Amino acid sequence: MTNKFFYTEISIEVKTYDIDAIGHVSNIVYIRWLEDARLAALGKYLPLDKLLGNNISPVLVKTEIEYKRPIKLFDDVKLSAYISKVKGIRMIIDFIINVNDETMAIAKQTGIFVNTNSGRPVKPPADFLKQWNEFNTQ
Repeated sequence: MTNKFFYTEISIEVKTYDIDAIGHVSNIVYIRWLEDARLAALGKYLPLDKLLGNNISPVLVKTEIEYKRPIKLFDDVKLSAYISKVKGIRMIIDFIINVNDETMAIAKQTGIFVNTNSGRPVKPPADFLKQWNEFNTQ
């Protein structure tokens, strides 16, 4: 999957406080993990300090998750993220959560960029769009 745009993969250690009353990872924890992966990708490709320095912030407008199998304490979790679509002011980030190469959940987030002064949506940064366009012409 390394041929995906904006690709990043993180390892996750399941903590005791991630577990719910029936012994698997709570649904809300998945949201936190998606944020961890999204921020890791931003750190590699669109550093948040650079974005904020230009009065731009990424903002999520939608999150979807399909839970396939439960994740439990001590599972070796790998979460991969990549941008699958950029159109206008929107971008779609896809996520796959695996344990031992078995897909446990898939997720999708829709995000936009906003001007931090006005709060209004703005086009993605030009250097980001350039990378996206170059990737899609390969």
